[in-house]
Amino acid sequence: MEIEKELAQLKKTREEAKRGGGLKRIEAQHAKGKLTARERIALLFDAGTFEEIDPFVTHRCTDFDMAERKFLGDSVVTGYGKINNRHIFVSAQDFTVFGGSLSEVAARKICKVMDLAARNGAPFVAVLDSGGARIQEGADSLAGYGEIFTRNTLYSGSIPQISVIAGPTAGGAVYSPAITDFVFMVKDLGQSYITGPEVVKAVTGEEVS
Repeated sequence: MEIEKELAQLKKTREEAKRGGGLKRIEAQHAKGKLTARERIALLFDAGTFEEIDPFVTHRCTDFDMAERKFLGDSVVTGYGKINNRHIFVSAQDFTVFGGSLSEVAARKICKVMDLAARNGAPFVAVLDSGGARIQEGADSLAGYGEIFTRNTLYSGSIPQISVIAGPTAGGAVYSPAITDFVFMVKDLGQSYITGPEVVKAVTGEEVS
């Protein structure tokens, strides 16, 4: 009975993780003509082959009332499976969770699958839909991007690295694709830019659209 209770709890937790940022945010994603991270993965991989990694992790930030705002798996879905019967590793940013912004734990998840891809000699695909660094985590988020960029560089020429820009991508979310082997953008949805107009003005003094 105890085992059955634990299995039921595990099933419930898995279902919660699959909801990402919640039904309202999923509906908002669909209203923009965009798919969720898991929907994109389902279309990308051969049916029934995808295995998710770290679906239950949550961020560790306590500033700005973030301790009360946690979602299982945080802002990225990672794992591996087969595409046309070939092993592939993937990270897909979940825009329903804090706009897909990168937290420390999200960076760790991405770095883990990049390392696994390199160890197995398999391609790595990053599906990007993100506002960039998670401002609430400050330097921890930026350090996470540094770890991702390092792997982009170290694994260049070793494994294929493919970026798919499926929504707005800003800041660190575009620096990584810029140094991968192939970049695809979804027509009418994919956007890439350094940062917002206000940040550009604050740093350079220039006003941009």
